[in-house]
Amino acid sequence: MSEIVLELKELHTHFFTDNGEIPAANGVSIKVHKGEVVGIVGESGSGKSVTSLSIMQLIPSPPGRIVSGEINFKGENLVRSSEKRMKKLRGNEISMIFQEPMTSLNPLFTIGNQLIEAIRIHQKITKKESRQKAIKMLKLVGIPRADAIVDEYPHQLSGGMRQRVMIAMAMSCDPELLIADEPTTALDVTIQAQILDLMRNLNKKENTAILLITHDLGVVAEICDRVVVMYAGQVVEQGTTREILKNPQHPYSQGLIKSLPKIHEREQKLYSIPGIVPKPKTGGIGCNFAPRCEFAFERCFHEAPELYSLEDNRKSRCFLHDNNEGEVKKHAKSDIES
Repeated sequence: MSEIVLELKELHTHFFTDNGEIPAANGVSIKVHKGEVVGIVGESGSGKSVTSLSIMQLIPSPPGRIVSGEINFKGENLVRSSEKRMKKLRGNEISMIFQEPMTSLNPLFTIGNQLIEAIRIHQKITKKESRQKAIKMLKLVGIPRADAIVDEYPHQLSGGMRQRVMIAMAMSCDPELLIADEPTTALDVTIQAQILDLMRNLNKKENTAILLITHDLGVVAEICDRVVVMYAGQVVEQGTTREILKNPQHPYSQGLIKSLPKIHEREQKLYSIPGIVPKPKTGGIGCNFAPRCEFAFERCFHEAPELYSLEDNRKSRCFLHDNNEGEVKKHAKSDIES
């Protein structure tokens, strides 16, 4: 296995509100190796974006704060890093593609100005050289007429073009880690495929590690090497993309995959997991997924399960994998398989 670029260890990011303390990321542990594409999936409110913003140290404070845990980037704990140090890392060694490109690009400045600024902050080159590099990056991400587009404004481009600009900006300083937060949201299917192809090609050519946040399992199947499933601020399952899509071990992962439409079956109604994602809270009792889980038993409502290690480096946060459960575990597994 290649070197570890990013390692989160028991990351706790909480928001302090008038209604109490909300643990949006509640003990998240994730590893990303060099050249690897890791997907984080889960419903809205599961803590995916908070985890990515924590890595970039962009959690709004107040009300948010990293309470405990480690964010190790190439062995350096970013939780202890100063804002000056983070400014050197952001956009240079760690880049992020945000969910909505129109709000991420400044409407008052041309595409070229914004690309050039990102390049010149981190690289000691002239304005002319940085403009040439900006045009080169726009061509690299498949933007036609790059020489002209560089002098246009964000509103003059389509959503797909703006997202390509965001990718060009993120990749302009050859980062070792690229964080992509829902990079294909609100784009049509054709543009989605082009953006994913672009990210995959950049990953292969530059050996860039990618942390992809999404709720689309189709996107995960297309590009990711490993998958981390999150629910209510916690990691509930980890494994390779093939293993999790083919044989999910956690009831929540099973529900997500079961809800996907199947081409060869003509169902009247798609399956959906009953209930909604609970609001994270401190001092909660039992498994967060228990109220929605069809395999839940008494212990699930009184104890919080640990993240059990399974075969082939897989992990699942479920009492079904506790060897002490005996007949309960066997019975639940037979229900899943049937």
